Amino acid sequence: MDKNYPATGPVTLTTLLADNASTKSLKTGRIDSDLVRFDYVDFPLVFDGFKPMVREGRFDFGELAIVTFLQARLLGKPLVLLPAVIGARFQHHCICYDAHRGVIAPSDLEGRRVAVRSYTQTTGVWVRGVLQEEYGVDTARVTWVCFEDSHLQEFRDPSNVVRAQEGKTPLGMLLAGEVDAALLGSDMPVDPRLQPVIPDPKTTELDWHRRTGVIPMNHMAVVHADLATQRPDAVREIYRMLLESRNRDTPAGGGMQMRQFGLEALRPSLDAAIRFAFAQGVISHPIDVDELFDDTTRLLGTQAQLPA
Repeated sequence: MDKNYPATGPVTLTTLLADNASTKSLKTGRIDSDLVRFDYVDFPLVFDGFKPMVREGRFDFGELAIVTFLQARLLGKPLVLLPAVIGARFQHHCICYDAHRGVIAPSDLEGRRVAVRSYTQTTGVWVRGVLQEEYGVDTARVTWVCFEDSHLQEFRDPSNVVRAQEGKTPLGMLLAGEVDAALLGSDMPVDPRLQPVIPDPKTTELDWHRRTGVIPMNHMAVVHADLATQRPDAVREIYRMLLESRNRDTPAGGGMQMRQFGLEALRPSLDAAIRFAFAQGVISHPIDVDELFDDTTRLLGTQAQLPA
């Protein structure tokens, strides 16, 4: 997985970046650079690129689910985090039940079956963490019905995870009564049968944010460790371009910037992601937030950042 980059001058980076709301200006070329050029590799679903990123070291730069990154970091994969969120959302609404089959509350989940794309899916980790810490749910006593393995081939699902039959989907299993609840996330259709397990999620998640400071990130920017070591100037330029694109494309609304930049702004959310992932057996041991970065990326967005 070792990579060699030009010592000086422009560098072209093999890049995994979806058509995200916050990166439109970057990906369409409205924000350019004399130093960094991007060779985009597109997938129908961006998470299909995560396996080649963490297993093969295919990309120099891109977006990666934060939970996948945490696993990769602890397994020694040559990736370094940038303090730059590509996509984030509150997750409380993402777990739902079929109201035609009766009400399911958080306290009803133990002993039940819940569908989720993958046990290590970032949305699942966030939702289980909220259920554990806010509602006292023992998520180890829930059977998680999954459809895909982890992006990290070294990871093995815990014993309370079962694999769905080929061709099944979380929504299909929920509506067929084969599971009691499902995590649907961005796949949530507008359907009166689908009701949130966590009551009044919009109010609840904002209260949770006020108490904890957490804004759950899904995808963040990462670079190959060799790029950070050999070309810190290029890494600083990537950060500049991402920040400019975010500010153009997704400015703060309602007094809140969901896509946070800078280590200190991100610390509460990263702390929570690490705590949740460890409690659920997704990562083998906790890791300090500062260890997710290197000497270049840790300083991005601070006055201590060296000039490009």
